[in-house]
Amino acid sequence: MRKIERIEPTAPQIQGKKRVAAYARVSMETDRLNHSLSAQVSHYSNLIQRNPEWEYAGVYADRFISGTSTKKRAEFLRMIGDCEAGKIDIVLTKSISRFARNTVDLLETIRHLKSIGVEVRFEKENISSLKASGEVMLSILASFAQEESISISNNVKWGTRKRFECGIPNGRPRLLGYRWDGDHLVIIPEEAAVVKRIFQNFLDGKSRLETEREFDAEGIKTVKGCRFVDSNIKVILTNVTYTGNLLLQKEYIENPLTHKRKKNRGELPQYFVANTHEAIIDKETFDYVQREMARRKALGALANKSLNITCFTGKIKCGQCGKSLMRNVRKNRAKISRLGDEIVSWECGTRKGALGHCSIKDIPERCLRQACAEAMEMSEFDEDAFAARVDFVSVPDNGSLVFHFKDGREKTVTWRSTAKRDCWTPERKAVWSEYNCSGGRKGTGMGFNEYIAWKEANGKCPKQ
Repeated sequence: MRKIERIEPTAPQIQGKKRVAAYARVSMETDRLNHSLSAQVSHYSNLIQRNPEWEYAGVYADRFISGTSTKKRAEFLRMIGDCEAGKIDIVLTKSISRFARNTVDLLETIRHLKSIGVEVRFEKENISSLKASGEVMLSILASFAQEESISISNNVKWGTRKRFECGIPNGRPRLLGYRWDGDHLVIIPEEAAVVKRIFQNFLDGKSRLETEREFDAEGIKTVKGCRFVDSNIKVILTNVTYTGNLLLQKEYIENPLTHKRKKNRGELPQYFVANTHEAIIDKETFDYVQREMARRKALGALANKSLNITCFTGKIKCGQCGKSLMRNVRKNRAKISRLGDEIVSWECGTRKGALGHCSIKDIPERCLRQACAEAMEMSEFDEDAFAARVDFVSVPDNGSLVFHFKDGREKTVTWRSTAKRDCWTPERKAVWSEYNCSGGRKGTGMGFNEYIAWKEANGKCPKQ
């Protein structure tokens, strides 16, 4: 017979006061909106503290930040963190547009808070996130808020572009060498000297890396007090403002929701405004620098004198991963060989940079030079001839090189490393025999290369 057990109902727990917080936000810095934010904070502080069933958990307020993203809203993120920590049960906010103007961000946040038992109440729309119909209404109204934000952004863009058409810049960005005096740029002599030096260094043939090192050694900083790096120097060399002219709409915001800036490469019109302020660099010099930068860019690494480059730099390509082979120099610890004091080889950039695995082995530079001479049908390798005739060399496998000539021809040359054979000179063989007679590693307490180095330094064997 089945046994039935009665389970008596338990007394419901008396819930304590709900911990209630509020969120407020304004997106623009104006006296009216500043007053609006203060009014929101005051309103919710009084509202929460007057309710006997609520416990005041604070008011979180973001000033002058757009609602299209949550990433830069510090107070909003702090509020979410406190919700996750169990410090808040209910969040009050004026409207959906104050909470978020991005539909995806809004729904993700609401669902996350709902999963941890936190309710969000929207005063204007009279919606609670915990109600069954709440999410449907939020989706619809959030879409309207998002479209309103996009409409506002488009109106702002329209006004900005109209100002560009009249030659009026958008804002007053800080620029090395100038300061704003009202609506005009005025030269700062000390900073202008730095700008002139950057251009002069470039005209003297120095690379941006060399200028960067000079400024670092002398303690010369950017307008923000940071160390000069290559990108800072490039921006100055390409900024037409230093010629006394303005180029407007060099960048634009691609999407009002992501706020991602994009360089204007012809997608939108640009406006060149001539003779707006005093020049630091004359236009003729500036144009020459732009042509020279384009020429150096076409040359690639060969244009940078500060780099340790050869005629092979950037021309030897791995046929398996597509990376360029890089020059690798290491000391020859066993100098009693035909290889000299240094062993130079070319290694795939994937392996040298520890970016992954590549099966292409290192190519000794002397083997590379021999293969190049053979491909060009010359008795000896000539760097100038190689640079003039060969476009690039691909390495399809271990043992062959495919030469791609500038006239369209291709030629495959096989190569074989003789490093091991070249290393074993009669002198080295004699030392190897001596090393073994001394007991090898066990007898001498050192490896063969260490044994050679010790003998070269002391002029005798370790046991003598």
